[in-house]
Amino acid sequence: MEELIAKRYAKALSEAVSNVEDAVSVLDALSEALSSPKAKEIIASPIVPASQKTELVLEALGKDADGALVNFVKVLGEHGRLGLIPAIAKVLHADLQKAANRYEGVVQSASDVPAEEVKRLEQTLSSYTGATVALRTEKSDIDGLRVRVDDLGIEVNFSKARVKEQLIDFIKKSL
Repeated sequence: MEELIAKRYAKALSEAVSNVEDAVSVLDALSEALSSPKAKEIIASPIVPASQKTELVLEALGKDADGALVNFVKVLGEHGRLGLIPAIAKVLHADLQKAANRYEGVVQSASDVPAEEVKRLEQTLSSYTGATVALRTEKSDIDGLRVRVDDLGIEVNFSKARVKEQLIDFIKKSL
């Protein structure tokens, strides 16, 4: 439900601002600021008046903020939707990636993945999807490899335990 509401606000914001990339970078900074436990508590609190919450977010924007963005935050504050800022930023990121046909993904593994392997995965995914895919590596506790490109709906897992189970099942069936 939150994503549907965020899409409407994201569409309105993208039509209102002159430079969507700048607005997204500001919303990213706001999302980071609002991710602290104290800020979450204030935004979600029914005790704190909506006007005070809005002023708090506007202070985080600074005095040089785009007028359309300031008005956007005021509208969010009036409707009690300041908590949607991270979701709106995520939707706008996805829209920008779709427009540029360039997507970002993650390669997760317990061990280091060589850069040439990541490059080969990028090329394979790019040829498969018809879009430019950029991957970054991330340490994880998975015993294998996981490749995720969320905005394209791609997730590929190579787990040693899963391969072992499938091999055992295959051997059992063949006997």
